Amino acid sequence: MATIFDIHKEFFKLLGYSMSYIEFFGVLTGLAATWLSAKARISSWPMGIVNVTLSFILYYQVQLYPDMLLQVFFFITNVVGWWRWSHPREGEADTKKELKVSYMNRRDRILTVSATLAGTLLLGNFAARLHEWLPGLFSAPSAYPFVDSFIMVLSILATFYMIQKKIECWVIWLLVDLVAAVLYYVKGIKFYSLEYFIFSGIVAFGLLHWIKEYRSYRSPFSIQQGD
Repeated sequence: MATIFDIHKEFFKLLGYSMSYIEFFGVLTGLAATWLSAKARISSWPMGIVNVTLSFILYYQVQLYPDMLLQVFFFITNVVGWWRWSHPREGEADTKKELKVSYMNRRDRILTVSATLAGTLLLGNFAARLHEWLPGLFSAPSAYPFVDSFIMVLSILATFYMIQKKIECWVIWLLVDLVAAVLYYVKGIKFYSLEYFIFSGIVAFGLLHWIKEYRSYRSPFSIQQGD
């Protein structure tokens, strides 16, 4: 008998679309975690832990294996991010005694572009062969391995920079969300696709909110961005 974690277990229908329990609550917790992140709230991290657990199960069922494996990384980084934001080093704390937002430097920007290109090629080739190397675990070929890998690599980078509260993480997330929205629509998980379009709006808000918070730390005449 199908459980509530089965993507084929219908929760309700929405405009003719069969909504599963796991897709609905996966989207709900994802939106909540992203909104809390945009507001720079520490509670975004525990909410994210719930979201990635549900997403791991869902992605396995639709053969998006890089996205599935990405959730393991997200689980770990949600724990790390929770700690990092609540335990800033000396000189990094804001008025709430939490980690301040800041800009990336030029070196990190160059490394980000390089890592995206190299990581997408390497991971895409790996994902495309998973069903050959581990047929007992992956019964079907990975769907869109290079697009999925592109999302995975950028998501890893964006998460790393979010843990450090770097403002550019929102620019990376915007690209991730737009590509993911199209991919998930093609794969038939349309509520997740809609979620990622909504994420794009939240990401834009998060970018503006973090810039505003950064500027509040100092006078307009002394704002210095990364080299």
